Amino acid sequence: MLACMTGVDELTDSTEVVEMEDVNPTQFQVEKHTWDGLRKIIHNSRKNTGVVINKAPHDFQFIQKDETSPHSHRIYYLGMPYASRENALLYSDIPKKVRKDALLVLSWKKMLDRFQASPHHGGISREEELLRERKRLGVSGITSYDYHRPSGLILFQANSSLYYCRDGGNNSFIVSLRAVHQGSGTRMDPKICPGDPNFIGFINNNDIWVTSIETGEERRLTFCHKGIDNPKEDPKSAGIATFVTQEEFDRFTGYWWSPAAREDGGKTLQILYEEVDESEVEIIHVPSPALEERKTDIYRYPRAGTKNPDITLKIAEIQTDNLGKIVSTQEKELPVPFTSLFPGAEYITRAGWTKDGRYAWAVMMERRQQHLQLVLLPPAFFIPANQDEASRQKSLEALGDTVQPFIIYEETSDIWINVHDIFHPFIQTSDDEISFIAVNESKTGFCHLYKITTAKKKSIYLSVYPLLSPDDFKCPVKEEVTITSGEWEVLANHGSKIWVDEAAKLVYFQGTKDSPLEHHLYVVSYDSPGEIVRLTKPGFSHSCSVSQTFDMFVSHYSSLTTAPCVHIYKLQGSDDDPLHKEPQFWASMMESSGFPFDCTPPEIFSFTGKSGFELYGMLYKPENLVPGRKHPTVVFVYGGPQVQLVNNSYKGVKYLRLSTLAALGYAVLVIDGRGSCQRGLKFEGAVKDKMGQVEIEDQVEGLHYVADKYKFVDLSRVAIHGWSYGGFLSLMGLIHKPDIFKVAIAGAPVTLWMAYDTGYTERYLDTPEKNQKGYEACSVALHVDKLPTEPNRLLILHGFLDENVHFFHTNFLVSQLIRAGKPYNLQVYPNERHSIRCPESGEHYEITLLHFLQQNL
Repeated sequence: MLACMTGVDELTDSTEVVEMEDVNPTQFQVEKHTWDGLRKIIHNSRKNTGVVINKAPHDFQFIQKDETSPHSHRIYYLGMPYASRENALLYSDIPKKVRKDALLVLSWKKMLDRFQASPHHGGISREEELLRERKRLGVSGITSYDYHRPSGLILFQANSSLYYCRDGGNNSFIVSLRAVHQGSGTRMDPKICPGDPNFIGFINNNDIWVTSIETGEERRLTFCHKGIDNPKEDPKSAGIATFVTQEEFDRFTGYWWSPAAREDGGKTLQILYEEVDESEVEIIHVPSPALEERKTDIYRYPRAGTKNPDITLKIAEIQTDNLGKIVSTQEKELPVPFTSLFPGAEYITRAGWTKDGRYAWAVMMERRQQHLQLVLLPPAFFIPANQDEASRQKSLEALGDTVQPFIIYEETSDIWINVHDIFHPFIQTSDDEISFIAVNESKTGFCHLYKITTAKKKSIYLSVYPLLSPDDFKCPVKEEVTITSGEWEVLANHGSKIWVDEAAKLVYFQGTKDSPLEHHLYVVSYDSPGEIVRLTKPGFSHSCSVSQTFDMFVSHYSSLTTAPCVHIYKLQGSDDDPLHKEPQFWASMMESSGFPFDCTPPEIFSFTGKSGFELYGMLYKPENLVPGRKHPTVVFVYGGPQVQLVNNSYKGVKYLRLSTLAALGYAVLVIDGRGSCQRGLKFEGAVKDKMGQVEIEDQVEGLHYVADKYKFVDLSRVAIHGWSYGGFLSLMGLIHKPDIFKVAIAGAPVTLWMAYDTGYTERYLDTPEKNQKGYEACSVALHVDKLPTEPNRLLILHGFLDENVHFFHTNFLVSQLIRAGKPYNLQVYPNERHSIRCPESGEHYEITLLHFLQQNL
C-alpha cells in the first residue's frame, strides 16, 4: 500500500538540486537574527495553532438510541470546543439517515453549560499535577470520565472535587451532585460501582473511600494512611499506583470494583485493591513549585538496584441494606503473605475482574521483566483481616480445598516483556476451564493475538500452603489458537484496546499489518482465524474506537500531508458474513481544514542498515534550495524504547519547531533506529544491556545515507538534539562521535543510569550489580573526558522541578564537566518539570534553540 502514498516510500526528486553533482559547493549561512527577531519568528509560526493542539475529540462512548429516535447513536466524548481553552464533556447525535451527496459535520454539544472545570483561582492540586505529568496530558479541564451504561450515569473529577450527571433524554443533562466531603485533600480516580451505580469509589489522602449518591453518606474503606505531615513516617497507601507503576507500566489506578453485586436482602459489593508499603523505598527531595517558599517536595523514588515497594492485593467489602445504606465494611486479605504465594512477583502490572465477577485477576511480573504470570483469584480466597488467632484459623479452615489462585497463563522472554492492556476473558461455561483472548510478543518476536483455553488445575489443601512451590498453582494450557501472525504488530499498549463481538466471534483490533508507518483498524474471526480485513483507508494512520454494537466506528486519522480529521463510519452488509461488512463514511466530527498550517511536510525515506534491518527516517528539506549549496543539519532524536517518531501521521503541530528550522534554512533529520518500537522485539531489544550504542550508530548511518543521496547536507555542520532519552543520546553522540556532531543540545538527559528508576532501567540494563560495565558505558557523566574542549558545542536544558529525570542528572554532569575543565552551556527552567508546560518557558526554549544553532552551527 505504501507505494502509492505521495512521498512516503522514497524521497521525491522534485527539486532539481538534489541529484546534481556539487558545482562549486558553498555553505548556506543561516541568517543571524536578534533575540527579538527570533521571538517574532516563533510567534508567527505559532499564531495559527491557537488551541488546536488538543482540539480533536477522544475517549468515545457509543450509546444506542431506541427505534423511535431519528438518531441511531448518541456519542459521548472529551474534546475542546471552538474558542475554548479547556477540555469539556461533549456529545453528538448520529442520524439514522444521511444524504450521500452532502458532508454531514456533527455539532459538538456541551453536556454541561457554564461549567468551569479548571480552578477559578489557585493552581491544581499536587496529586492532579503529578498525574498530568505521568499521563503526559497537555490539556486542562475534564481529562477523563467514567460511564455506567445501564443507568446512564457519567462521573468525572474537576476542581479537586467529583461531579456526576445523567443523560436527561433528548437534550438535557443535569448536574446532580457536587460532592463535598468532610475531610481534607483532593478526591482522585473516581469510579462508579458497576454492581450498584449509587456508589462511587474514590481516592483521598492515599486511601479508598466510597460515597453513596442516594444517601449522601461517605465511608473510608482503608486505613493505610495516618495523615502525618512527614511522608517519611507515612509510607502506606491503598488503591494508588506508585510512581514507577504509572511512569513505567502505564497503570494509573490501584483499585477495581467487582462487576457483580451479591444480593441477600441488601447487597455485598467488593473492591480489589493494591496495598503498597514504601517504608524501604529511598526518599528524594525535589524543589517545590512554590520556589519563593524555598521548600522541597518529598518523593519515594526507587532508583535502579534499590528496594521497590512491598505490595499485596486485598479486597474491601461493603454490605448494604435494602435501602442502600452501608451496614458494614470489611478489609479482606490473602490467607498467606503475597510473597509466599507469588515469590517472584515484583510488579502487579494490570488487574481487574472477569465480567461475571467470579474471579479477580492480576498480571504479575518479576523484577527483570522477562517472566509474566496471569493469575485468577477467587474473591472467597480472601479472608477477614485483623482477626484474632482462633477466628483466623476458622477462616482458613472454611476455605476448604477448592478455593485457590490459578496461574492461567505465562509468558517468558530472553529480551524483556512489554506490558500490554489486552485481556478479554470469556464467561466460563465450565468449572474446569477458562478461555480468553490475550496478546503475546515473546512467542514470535511480534505482538499478536491468541485465543487461549486453560484447564483449572486443583492444588493441595490450604494447610500445607507454607510448603507449596509457586508451580502448584500453574494450570495447563489446553489450547492456544493463533489469531494473528506475521512480521507486524497488534497494538497492545499505551491504552490500545480490542473490541470482541462474541455473537459473531470476531475481534476488532489496531495494528501495523499494512505498514510499520501506519496504524489501521482490522477485524478477524477468533473462532476460525484466517483472513484479516482492514477497515480503514490506506495512506493514513488511524486511531479508532468501535461501538459496543459493532455497527459503527470512529477514526481520528491523518497523514504527513493531511491534517487530522475525525470521521464516523457505519459497517454495512449482511449479518451472515459479518467479517466482510463494508465501512461506509457516515458523518464527520472534525475536518482537517480546521488546521490552517502552511508548512512543507517532511518526506519519509528508508534504507537498509548494516544491521540488516530496514530503517525509516523523515527529512525536512531546507527551504530555498540552491544547486551546490550545503545546509547546516539538525538531527532530532528520541531513539529509545516504546517510541516511534517516523510514521505517516501529521507532524504540523507537535513538531512545528522542526518545520521552523527548515524554513530558516536547516535540513532536519529524524530517524527511528534500533531500539524504537512497532518493529518487533528483536529490533527494540537491540539496546538490551547496552543503551546508547546502536542508537547512535543508526543515527549516523542515516545521516550519511541522506548526505550521499541528497547533496544539500553539510556534514561539517551537524547538530544533534533531543529531550529525555533523546537528551541522553545527544550527549552520547557528542561523546562518541564528536567528529560527526559539531554541537549537541541535550534536554532533561539521564546522565547516570543508576540514578534512574527501577522499572525502566532494569528492564533494559538489569541491575547495576549484575551489569556494572553496561551501566558505566552508558552513563554519560562518567565520560566527560571524551567531550570536546571547544566552547559552545554543548547546551544542556533541564526543568528544575523534574521529578522523573531529576535535576540531579544535570547537576552531576555539570560538576563532572567542571572537574574535567570542559566547557558547557546550561539553561535551567525553574518552574518546569520533565515536560515544559508554561507557554513562556516553551517559547524561551525554542528561541534558545534557534539562537544557539545560528550562533554555533
